Amino acid sequence: MNSSEEIAVSAMSAGRSVPRMGPAELVQAAAMARRFYLEGKSKIQIAEEFGVSRFKVARVLETALERDLVRIEIRVPAELDAERSDALRARYGLRHAVVVESPADAAPDAPAAFPGSTLTDPENLGQVAADLLGELVTEGDVLGLAWGRSTIHMAAALHQLPPCTVVQLTGVYDAGTAERGSVEAVRRAAQVSGGEAHPIYAPMLLPDPATAAALRNQTGIARAFEYFDKVTVAAVSIGSWEPGISTVHDMLSDEERAHYASLGVAAEMSAHLFDAQGRRVGRDLGERCITVEADRLRRVPEVVAIAGGLRKAAAIDAVLRSGLVTSLVTDTAAADFLLNETAPGPRPALNRADPDD
Repeated sequence: MNSSEEIAVSAMSAGRSVPRMGPAELVQAAAMARRFYLEGKSKIQIAEEFGVSRFKVARVLETALERDLVRIEIRVPAELDAERSDALRARYGLRHAVVVESPADAAPDAPAAFPGSTLTDPENLGQVAADLLGELVTEGDVLGLAWGRSTIHMAAALHQLPPCTVVQLTGVYDAGTAERGSVEAVRRAAQVSGGEAHPIYAPMLLPDPATAAALRNQTGIARAFEYFDKVTVAAVSIGSWEPGISTVHDMLSDEERAHYASLGVAAEMSAHLFDAQGRRVGRDLGERCITVEADRLRRVPEVVAIAGGLRKAAAIDAVLRSGLVTSLVTDTAAADFLLNETAPGPRPALNRADPDD
């Protein structure tokens, strides 16, 4: 038996005694296991080869596992944490949860740098999110991208997408940074996919509702908004309500920040504010913003949130409770917090239920 094969023949099982098998049984069990686990043959094919019933093959394979004749190793890349990913998916009812190792230098109490901090939403989240989008997006989909440093990192890491239309879901943090921000992210994704790009050349937050309404009626922006109901996969970022972590927080005056904080804001996503239970608060802010409406976002079949770091963990929990997000890419620091929090309601991401209803 080749030593490189992940099948080992043994008369002992993890320190406990088991009945001995005769040499013919050992050889047959090892041969059947090799056919099934390494060569990918079916139980029917193995049964025909050895002249036994497929039920006999099933019993031999089961015995091989019980007696440690076969040891199965499940390996994922070192940066992915499969156990935390599965636990997080089950806890919130997510379709997909991918947890990556937190950077070694991401100290929990380290201050966030702005912009482009690697202490929250590190670039490796963007790479993993890019790979996830490559799995989720299919030809003919409409991909929506919201503003956020994590979505910008993700777009920069994209290397393969099926042909799809790409639309911007929010205005930009600062119109002067459009070339380096979400507009460029939309262009990059469209370039990789070979599809159409529909960017939004406008700030996310406007001084008043009238100015925001006027901008929404401009031809280019109105065309992008027409695609919002057609979006099939969306990528969004999450911010906690503190400086450098929430884009909207940093765009408001001190008085406005204090007002929304008094409403219990715990998280922000695409200019929508949420309390700790995932309920939307401060809805008047949306009237001043160029962004996809929450109700429209809830109808998008797949909404992938990209956010990590301990400082964002409570905000991630709040947004997951909102039912707006279906999948999450995060890191171990945030995942440990989420898995130790009080359990949310009945699988909010799966049910897509609005906590306000």
